[in-house]
Amino acid sequence: MATITADETGTAAAPPPARRRRSRLRLRNTLIGWSFILPNFIGFGLLTLIPIVVLFYMSFTNWNVFGTANWVGLANFQRLMGDGSFQIAVFNTLYYSVLHIPLTIVVALGLALLLNNKLRGVALFRTAAFFPYITSIVAIAVVWNLLFSPEYGPINEFLRFIGIQNPPGWLTSPEWAMPAVVIVSTWRDMGYYMILFLAGLQTVPRELHEAARMDGANVWQRFVNVTLPCLRPTMFFVTVMLTINSFKIFDLILVMTDGGPGQSTLVMSQFIYRKGFEESQFGYASAAAVVLFFMCIIVTILQFLWNKKRSI
Repeated sequence: MATITADETGTAAAPPPARRRRSRLRLRNTLIGWSFILPNFIGFGLLTLIPIVVLFYMSFTNWNVFGTANWVGLANFQRLMGDGSFQIAVFNTLYYSVLHIPLTIVVALGLALLLNNKLRGVALFRTAAFFPYITSIVAIAVVWNLLFSPEYGPINEFLRFIGIQNPPGWLTSPEWAMPAVVIVSTWRDMGYYMILFLAGLQTVPRELHEAARMDGANVWQRFVNVTLPCLRPTMFFVTVMLTINSFKIFDLILVMTDGGPGQSTLVMSQFIYRKGFEESQFGYASAAAVVLFFMCIIVTILQFLWNKKRSI
């Protein structure tokens, strides 16, 4: 007696038209998916990936826009190592970051904790705290330059009023110019990072606070043992973003001090801008940009490793 296979009966195997319909449906879904993500990939390639590749190539040349890009190898990087202005820019960038990052975290987190409570008009206060972040950099610089005026500024007038006879020169003083920039930058950025901390605070379970309160924990103990551990992902994200943005600081310093007085507020981004767009040394500026790129990458990797170690 002959055996009949599933293909012979036609019950197990799908007919060819059904397979073709499924194939066309699968192809259509694939094309639809690529149609959504392809513009992003094209934008990333044209506006990010290709410029980065060109940047790395230019860092090994002496291109000055007007001539041909001659290959010079590591000459630009060797020149950077002996450039006093570049060393000052690296130091000032690190100095700014060391001051700006912890100060912004403390102020933003403090505001978030305060505005996370159910207060009357809390939405208005949140908006007021966030408003400086969307304000024009030029407007911020002009107003704060007036506030920091050594002779007639309200800040120094207040300091004299409380008994400080020789207040700082702020933006006219090499010692106080960078702290003044840090104050303005923290005031501008605190609203944005406050919003991030507020979002993180919404995820902290209230049951944990209630249990800690029942166990007799005070406000500080609940903050250290309940709130901060729950905010670890948000804190990590804020720290990474703050570090990268601090290393790239440019616009605020450009309009407030233009790197002065002297070179006391000259940072790496402004050094790159001067060498590239003011002195037309695009190969040399590209080498400095590559150094800044790797500084950001290395610090970010270290932060990821540190966060991973703490999470274990």
